[in-house]
Amino acid sequence: MTLSRRGVLGLAGAVGSAGAMGALGAAGPAGTARTAGTAGTAETIGTAGAKGTVGTSGTAGAAGAAAPRAASRVRTGFERLAADGYAVLAGQRVGVVTNPTGITPDARHLVDVLHADERVDLVAVFGPEHGFRGTAQAGDSEGASRDPATGLPVYDTYGKSGQRLADVFTAAGIDTVVFDIQDVGARFYTYIWTLYDCMRAAALAGKAVVVLDRPNPVGGRRAAGPVLERPYAGFVGREPIALAHGMTAAELARLFNGEFLGAAPVRLTTVGMSGWRRGSFFGETGLPWVPPSPNMPTPDTALAYAGTCLFEGTNLSEGRGTTTPFEVLGAEGIDRRWAEAANALGLPGVWFREAYFTPTFSKHMGKVCGGVRLIVHDREAFDPVRAGIGLLVTARRVWSGFGWRPDHWIDRLTGSDRVRKLIDAGAGVEEVADDWAAGLARFEAVRARYLLYP
Repeated sequence: MTLSRRGVLGLAGAVGSAGAMGALGAAGPAGTARTAGTAGTAETIGTAGAKGTVGTSGTAGAAGAAAPRAASRVRTGFERLAADGYAVLAGQRVGVVTNPTGITPDARHLVDVLHADERVDLVAVFGPEHGFRGTAQAGDSEGASRDPATGLPVYDTYGKSGQRLADVFTAAGIDTVVFDIQDVGARFYTYIWTLYDCMRAAALAGKAVVVLDRPNPVGGRRAAGPVLERPYAGFVGREPIALAHGMTAAELARLFNGEFLGAAPVRLTTVGMSGWRRGSFFGETGLPWVPPSPNMPTPDTALAYAGTCLFEGTNLSEGRGTTTPFEVLGAEGIDRRWAEAANALGLPGVWFREAYFTPTFSKHMGKVCGGVRLIVHDREAFDPVRAGIGLLVTARRVWSGFGWRPDHWIDRLTGSDRVRKLIDAGAGVEEVADDWAAGLARFEAVRARYLLYP
């Protein structure tokens, strides 16, 4: 059987307005054109092909214009910032929100690089969920500390928002918050809401925000899944965006500033990438992968995550405590019938294989679980959200022990109670997907205004 050129997951068992819409792009590798970031405006540096930008050739890049060919390797926002001599940060006392993913292409951490450069006055580091050094498990952080490599104070942002987080920025004595963290493309992955909270807090404290962009590792051709309903908002979804948003951090920052920060937008600068296209997966970027969190070991994990993380809302294991979290799912008492039922759905781009595993921690720790392993054979055709719904539907049908978490966490993950209630009523994948189609279409229309890349 021939596999798609887009690759295989798991075969080896591993696995409003955004402010000033006339943003300026890169003037070339050695320099960057930009606009002044006055209060309540947004500017974008170093992108091409977006509406109202100047492309890398220095010519007007109107919407729909031909984009330049991608470079052999993607240049991240940090690289573009450094190539411009850190001009955006000149004269500013800087604090960086980051974690182990904030690295250069040669695997140096940007905090070490910035601290060693006399052109940047770096005075503080801020750690998100899992911490600055990434040692904490889900729902935890490392707390406040001092970075042994640089001597810089490290502040904990996890669980803080609004005025409480604004007070942290004020106490740190910074002028500008720089954000550089690798996202994975799912609404319930909390780093994008750390960004959102930092933007709100920075606006309250009178600070500027600079977002250094990185690729969406699962591509950005489309959004997928249900859009959050506000009564279900929380740290796994602050605002109504799609479950798989199909955006980069910089694009999301522009959307947050234009749609959700209301009358008090932050002074926002986004430093874009070069060489990234919406259809690119992480393996095509030429960049090193650093796990953004302890249970996100590979880009293939990220590919499945937007769908399989929904099993956090059930009594089944989502594969935590195995070497392939979110790629294997199961519980005691499940057998081959689940994989057979899931394959019978004929979902594009993915096969489901009968699997057995023993989690070393989390749900069903130390117990042999039966279940499925996802094998993605065509990444372009694969829709992780539909796959996740299909697995929920079939698990409920074939395993009498299936149950939702008593706190209805699934409603937080999907963004409403509608998916849970439809599945409980016996709905199939298409019926569930049809229910969210209108909301997704509305989100996609808004999303299109903030995209930066072809």
